[in-house]
Amino acid sequence: MSTPSLLILPGDGIGPEVMVEVRKVIDWFGAKRDLKFEVSEDLVGGAAYDAHGAPLHDETMAKAQEVDAVLLGAVGGPKYDDLDFSVKPERGLLRLRKDMDLYANLRPAQCFDALADFSSLKKDVVAGLDIMIVRELTSGVYFGEPRGIFEEGNERVGINTQRYTESEIERVARSAFELAMRRNRKVCSMEKANVMESGILWREVTTRVSSDYPNVELSHMYADNGAMQLVRAPKQFDVILTDNLFGDILSDCAAMLTGSLGMLPSASLGAPMANGRPKALYEPVHGSAPDITGQGKANPIACILSFAMALRYSFDAGEDAARLEGAVNAVLADGIRTADLLGEEGVSPVSTSEMGDAVITALDATI
Repeated sequence: MSTPSLLILPGDGIGPEVMVEVRKVIDWFGAKRDLKFEVSEDLVGGAAYDAHGAPLHDETMAKAQEVDAVLLGAVGGPKYDDLDFSVKPERGLLRLRKDMDLYANLRPAQCFDALADFSSLKKDVVAGLDIMIVRELTSGVYFGEPRGIFEEGNERVGINTQRYTESEIERVARSAFELAMRRNRKVCSMEKANVMESGILWREVTTRVSSDYPNVELSHMYADNGAMQLVRAPKQFDVILTDNLFGDILSDCAAMLTGSLGMLPSASLGAPMANGRPKALYEPVHGSAPDITGQGKANPIACILSFAMALRYSFDAGEDAARLEGAVNAVLADGIRTADLLGEEGVSPVSTSEMGDAVITALDATI
């Protein structure tokens, strides 16, 4: 096969800083594992607006459609708060998701042993946690019509429509079951079938899809109970499948179990391309963090782990993804911390660059 292609969009705020560290990792895999990538770089968000007057240039969007995967840093910042909604930095990210039809959002919640004390839950509840939330990303209440604020009698009414087709549910359900086949073969589907017709359809379609995956155990749970169970006994779950609205809420809830947003990667996947690889966008969960931009304080691990997800889901390099995740775990076990991970007295934080260098050193130790 030809050299896999990767489009890097550093974006705004700390995005460029953390992406520098990811480039070190990419270069390491090329030099030490003969896993080379054709890497290009472009603008998104506020950086694109400053250059082109739009948060995503049409030429950049065309590049994103052609490459094997897109890796994004972060978008936004107070400089752009007064822009019209149509050209705010976040619209660039939303266009990528929409035009690439990235319908399955993967949000892992993994608690590294060295960081178990950082969770707001008891250590024994979260130590060893490793769950994956699969959120439908392109439909549901965020996109359904009719929507808006309307005059009704003597008052205004706000309307949003929860709408799902069978095919929309089926394709994201299959993504969840395929993931579960690589993991512990359990899928818990969360909806509100007790009060919502869309939830009834979601349950019916998910159950039907499960018949094609007899080795995966399917369970159903109301989403409100799911939120409660995530903070009561999160390790009961393997893969959680849910819709756009509930996935937005539940993935943020699960994120806090791990102790720091600076540790959390994500992937948004679409339909397979001609070469069999899925349309894919990888990005850290954290934002642009304008309060620490340019200070060398940002934690690059979430972006580095987003690249690990790309290795696993876009480039069929699961062994190398595990190698990179293991290197991150080794760094944390050695007590190396950026400022967001400090909790022990007498421990000095390392800089963004020093954390990246520590990951490279840990990778070297695996050769």
